[in-house]
Amino acid sequence: MKKYIPGETKEQRKARKNLAKAKKQAIISPPPETISTAPTNNKIAFVIGNGTSREPISLPSLKPFGKIYGCNALYRDFIPDYLVAVDTKMVLELNKLGIQHQCETWTNPNRAYNEMTGFKFFQPAKGWSSGPTALWFASENTDFDTIYIIGFDYEGTGQLVNNIYAGTQNYKAPTERATYFGNWLKQTVITCQNFSQKRYIRVLGESFFTPPELTKLDNVENIHIRDFKKSFKI
Repeated sequence: MKKYIPGETKEQRKARKNLAKAKKQAIISPPPETISTAPTNNKIAFVIGNGTSREPISLPSLKPFGKIYGCNALYRDFIPDYLVAVDTKMVLELNKLGIQHQCETWTNPNRAYNEMTGFKFFQPAKGWSSGPTALWFASENTDFDTIYIIGFDYEGTGQLVNNIYAGTQNYKAPTERATYFGNWLKQTVITCQNFSQKRYIRVLGESFFTPPELTKLDNVENIHIRDFKKSFKI
């Protein structure tokens, strides 16, 4: 089974594997100080989608380990470091409550927002969904070596909507059919390909779906939610 160390860079991971192999072959014993197991704020980012797989994770417990990027109605339960919303109705909801004054909130330029203050605007607008846009935004920050992807479930629950906020304002009812995930997946793949130097780790829920397109990317890995929680001791 693969061992995941929060905050570990590609170079550190490669060195760790080489040292472990050498130790197994009784060639050398690796000095413990050469491998860092401590997460660092400037190396890790968490991008939070709203798929139901993230429900067992306490998001506040992740704050000591890195910056948190969320999207849409996440603010109802947790205020991240950065919030991304590109749907007009959701932006209007955020503005009504002044969420953009509580955390750095990003959206696309829109004439409907001309009188609103506090928002930051993507220039140019990508025209993507909120989750993949948040992933791209986090990836553009070169301080982050490792980006954990949480709650990007893609597939519905059966054939129904898979979203923590299903049935609430600005979301489909839980009895409706799931939205086709092809565009979300395509945008995720494009991001991971464009930032090939980044390490992406997707957190899998108890029941999970892994699109084959993601398995073809060398810089994308999966970790089960149980192992993720153990690695961060949350």
